[in-house]
Amino acid sequence: MEQDDKILIKRIETDPFGTNAYILVCQRTQESVLIDAPGDELAILDNIRNTKPRSILITHSHFDHTGALKELKRRLDIPVGVHQADARRIPLSPDLLLKDGDLVSFGNIKLKVLHTPGHTPGSICFFREKYLISGDTLFPGGPGKTGSPSDLKQIITSLKEKIFVLSDEVHVYPGHGESTVLKKEKAEFAVFSSRKHRPDLCGDVLWLSS
Repeated sequence: MEQDDKILIKRIETDPFGTNAYILVCQRTQESVLIDAPGDELAILDNIRNTKPRSILITHSHFDHTGALKELKRRLDIPVGVHQADARRIPLSPDLLLKDGDLVSFGNIKLKVLHTPGHTPGSICFFREKYLISGDTLFPGGPGKTGSPSDLKQIITSLKEKIFVLSDEVHVYPGHGESTVLKKEKAEFAVFSSRKHRPDLCGDVLWLSS
């Protein structure tokens, strides 16, 4: 859990894939948003019950991030938002089609939508000041898994143009595993960028060893 005087961020790690859901809460109003809807809806509901949920935001369409979406939508009865490029790949029709630069509000908090294709065509991250919810776009030590060399090139472009331009102090909360700090990821990416790589490189890439 991370918090300051304006926002609280709860991470719920869910089975069976170790996928993170995040509940972001406005400290002043207790309004909240849920980012991603992985398998354990009961754990998510237990953590969100004392807040005022306003929307469910999906970072990308993979089933390990949307397994509880139908049930959470039914139980919470709040809008679901996703990028248009992934909208047909989630298990229900979204209420909000998000695009790069959009602002999502809850309480006194505004999250900026960053479109970061590569892991999927509609992958998005959510940014506010010193916090970034990165989905499967960026992990500690590397980018999200890619299915082809062109996808790897695309996700690196997304990172360079949308993520690595942010402050070194930004805390990154990924779709799996623990958080990281952008300064560390920028430094390791610089090492990766300084080396030559085989033309078919893709899949699970690590900045320091791939």
